[in-house]
Amino acid sequence: MRIIDARKISYAFSGILVLASFLAVAVWGLKLGIDFTGGTLMEVEYKTSRPAVNLPEITIQPVGERGLILRMPAIGEQEHQALLDELRSYGDLDEKQFTSIGPTIGQELKRNSLYAIILVMLMIALYIAWAFREVSKPISSWKYGLAALVALVHDVSIPIGLFAVLGRFYGVAADTLFVTALLTILGFSVHDTIVVFDRIRENLKKSGAREEFENIVEQSLRQTIGRSINTSLTVMLVMLALYFLGGASTKLFALAILVGVFFGTYSSIFIASFLLVSWHKWGLKRA
Repeated sequence: MRIIDARKISYAFSGILVLASFLAVAVWGLKLGIDFTGGTLMEVEYKTSRPAVNLPEITIQPVGERGLILRMPAIGEQEHQALLDELRSYGDLDEKQFTSIGPTIGQELKRNSLYAIILVMLMIALYIAWAFREVSKPISSWKYGLAALVALVHDVSIPIGLFAVLGRFYGVAADTLFVTALLTILGFSVHDTIVVFDRIRENLKKSGAREEFENIVEQSLRQTIGRSINTSLTVMLVMLALYFLGGASTKLFALAILVGVFFGTYSSIFIASFLLVSWHKWGLKRA
């Protein structure tokens, strides 16, 4: 069976995942961290065992064997010291982190993060369309850019949907580190897509009009699929190690990249390239 013959299955599978992600965000939304909403994050670690701390209006999350992460509305230095004194009444501790962000700065960060993601995706699509300008037959160069853009939307929507679910049921918050992970996913995904597209361009130049376009895409996929999978596995193994062995602050970052790299590799093979074949077939039917 040829790889490109799985187009309908691939479209259906990806469509369900993307639709589910959009629904999760629409219904539950993303639980945003204090980077975007404003507030205070504080991390402490007790020197002996971790006590059962109960403080009103403060979200407390255990971390490690003796640590606690506390999230609350923005507080000043006086309230900070008062809270430390109250926590010390439970036992001797070390303060690992204290971050306080005002709501105005949080809103600006949220807006700039959204702009950054959208701008990166559009610039990537435009660059690919320009880079493949010499390959105008049988597919126009702008369709390469559009196929890459569709794949990128696919790649970032699934991690966003996953974090919407995690935020709803497990209180996982999306912060600026999550945005960093999304931008990393975009870069990795488009790199993989360009490798496949570039091989298609090379094979088009070699065969000219002698070979059907879908056969050229099939040949290009078979030539690059091993490299794509091996490269992705290398990254995913590192992210798995970071997730299970790294600190609490990097677990969600590693999880986002792990999911994004997996679906980024999948989309490079089963979405972006397939779209080129589908558009070519539609063009032949209309001719």
